[in-house]
Amino acid sequence: MARYDAIVIGAGHNGLVAAAYLARAGRRTLVLERRDIVGGACVTETDVFPGYKVSTAAYVNSLFRPEIIEDLRLRGYGFETLEREPASFSPFLDGRHLFLSGRLSADQAEIGKFSQKDAANFSGYEAMLQRVASLIEPLLDERPPNLARPSPRDWLDLGKHGLRLRGLGSALGETVDVLTGAARPLLDRWFESEELKATLATDAIIGAFAAPSMPGTAYVLFHHVMGETNGKKGVWSYVRGGMGGITQALARAASDLGAEIRTEREVARILVRDGAACGVALANGDEFHAKTVASSVDCRLTFERFLDPAELPPEFLAEIRRIDYSSASAKINVALAELPNFTACPGATVGPQHRGTIHLCPDQDYIERGYDDAKYGRPSVEPVVECTIPSSVDPTVAPPGKHLMSMFCQYAPYSLKRGAWDEQTKDAFANRCFDIVERYAPGFKSSVIDRQVLSPVDLERIFNLTGGNIFQGAMNVNNLYAFRPAVGYAGYATPVKNLYLCGAAAHPGGGVMGAAGRNAAREMLRS
Repeated sequence: MARYDAIVIGAGHNGLVAAAYLARAGRRTLVLERRDIVGGACVTETDVFPGYKVSTAAYVNSLFRPEIIEDLRLRGYGFETLEREPASFSPFLDGRHLFLSGRLSADQAEIGKFSQKDAANFSGYEAMLQRVASLIEPLLDERPPNLARPSPRDWLDLGKHGLRLRGLGSALGETVDVLTGAARPLLDRWFESEELKATLATDAIIGAFAAPSMPGTAYVLFHHVMGETNGKKGVWSYVRGGMGGITQALARAASDLGAEIRTEREVARILVRDGAACGVALANGDEFHAKTVASSVDCRLTFERFLDPAELPPEFLAEIRRIDYSSASAKINVALAELPNFTACPGATVGPQHRGTIHLCPDQDYIERGYDDAKYGRPSVEPVVECTIPSSVDPTVAPPGKHLMSMFCQYAPYSLKRGAWDEQTKDAFANRCFDIVERYAPGFKSSVIDRQVLSPVDLERIFNLTGGNIFQGAMNVNNLYAFRPAVGYAGYATPVKNLYLCGAAAHPGGGVMGAAGRNAAREMLRS
């Protein structure tokens, strides 16, 4: 049996990033993937609709770390981002619409159609977010300190963070507000137009089982403005050929660096000898041995399925079992015969209304009512629907003359009070989402060729995301940075010697960033 320096569980983007950096450092590295395709939830699949390239789960890019792109020379492996202009389009049933592009003067002109006061305030709002970003973004690429048992290195890091906080001055209060507070009161302080606030508030609830009035949603809102595309801050993009363009490039880079990637290899157990991880056993009984093991899957799988609880300290296991995997997101992929023709901005050919994220949400109360259904275990009667049409920018993802739509919908709770997420329940929810699109773009439903409806249960089954949670656990402040996944264990190492976390279950959490994989590899190479 071949022996490796490192085994990585899961070939999602973080697992592949970790493997590439380990292999680049000369470590003999094996990646084991349960599915027949690499990419995890960041994947392009060609068997959903004939002739289409579908980003089945993750669908837009911005957060992926530019340092990784450069270090691994991913553009040489086919990775290409396609900027969207404008960034978003919000149609309203009264015939008005709002475009946001990321260009301040243009955005102020658009916002001014609804409120001149909001247009004037928008530059201050954007500046506030940049001040917060100046504190948060450097932390993404750092190992969090151990607050329970700080080492000299941890004390030094904490001192550096203290200096950063001191540098914020009067902006410290707003930083704490963004990190811990609710999106709705934050937006209400800055703006008066419900049209603008609704557009921004949808970014505060995507992937979270929360309403914008709930603490923690301000950070989710901020999480959506942190990234960049081609050096342009806050710009989101499509990946040419679908989101699998990221992970296919990573897989090729990792392979060229010497990593071995095996698909259709389902891990059943992490092997432990004398308190240290020494390999893995597959579901088919095969075993692979290594000096270190890194898991890119979530904590429930890593610590409660792959390990005997007796291998873990009781207090650590208790914290792991408290991780919140609540989810209320559904993903619908749609093959279209033609583009939607929006009443608020008519056009049957590709226009600015088709290129960015389409927000179908009239006001913040609408979001709150959708959440009210979900918190009582019911799929929303009036879902919050966010759409993208990548084929409007990247024609390679759909057959000539056809289009591909991605719909990310709230609120579809994982646990239902009555019934289950069977085909009937999924179809009923998807039909309501389609009815909403039809209100804004009459004729949409007649243009649908086919659809794929993924409930939270499907996201769990297909992508091994516990509870369908796309972030591998809640992104509230008590689950971030030095608290992710547990106090004292945020530095990627775990209580089991030679076992590391390298996925979104570790800092900095969810989103297609790659930072967790890179940071974890760095810590593994220190050992």
